[in-house]
Amino acid sequence: MKPIRSLLFVPGNKESMLDKAAAAKADALILDLEDSVPPAEKASARALVAERIQGLVQAGQRIWVRINKSAHIYDLDDILAVVQPGVEGLVISKPWGPEDVHMASCMIAEAEARANVPQGSVRLIPLLETARSMQFAFEIAEIHRVWGIVGATAKNADMARALKFVWTTDGRESDYLKSRVVMAARAAGKQPIGGIWQQIKDLDGLAKSSQLDRQLGMAGELVLHPMQVETVNRTYTPGPEEIAYYQAMIEALDAAQAQGRASVMYDGEHIDIAHVKTAREIIDLAKSFN
Repeated sequence: MKPIRSLLFVPGNKESMLDKAAAAKADALILDLEDSVPPAEKASARALVAERIQGLVQAGQRIWVRINKSAHIYDLDDILAVVQPGVEGLVISKPWGPEDVHMASCMIAEAEARANVPQGSVRLIPLLETARSMQFAFEIAEIHRVWGIVGATAKNADMARALKFVWTTDGRESDYLKSRVVMAARAAGKQPIGGIWQQIKDLDGLAKSSQLDRQLGMAGELVLHPMQVETVNRTYTPGPEEIAYYQAMIEALDAAQAQGRASVMYDGEHIDIAHVKTAREIIDLAKSFN
């Protein structure tokens, strides 16, 4: 599956926002049936989202849906309504641990069977918002249906409350948590996803926060508002200077190897094939977003 830089939440009860969401140019949309929908509107939001999915898919949108969780299981009515052809996956909140993710996977398998959707085609992104889920990050990431795991460290949100950290703009208090998510996801061959920047109008702060997440190894992040999409997409896309730097690195080693050498000094640094493998990955990543 193509990498995702930006996953934009869209409240499932807001028809006008669903209509406008495609214009934000996020890599993927998360149609939200959970926290952004008041309890009294859950059923109508489910029906609205279920009705709009096919139109969004046909318009070329990559669609994920965040479902609700009851006291004991994830909401089966939500799952049955939104597991449809073209839906990339479901986002699940606050899993207690791998057992909750396995349960959600089994429920999705049942919905796939009922909807005549290929088994295993609907993926999962768990939001690691409990202390125990963070402790079992790798065990969750290696579950087959899981496409990526989220280590979102928003101010005063679920993870902050679970771990009792005090949020700061420089994020030092959450660097370990984010790195744990990155390591677990990469070890399992999945995507590590960061965010969320809640200060909607502070795009400079968003740019700094996103850059730090990318430097830690995140592949993309959750986005709350359309005005944040361009900043996040730009941050997670290798820019012209970065591409030029790595392309010249490849050419420098190619020239050295043509002369029978396995390494070379490039831009004041010793490089060899390991560095060029990194360079090729970054260039390929940039091409994937064209």
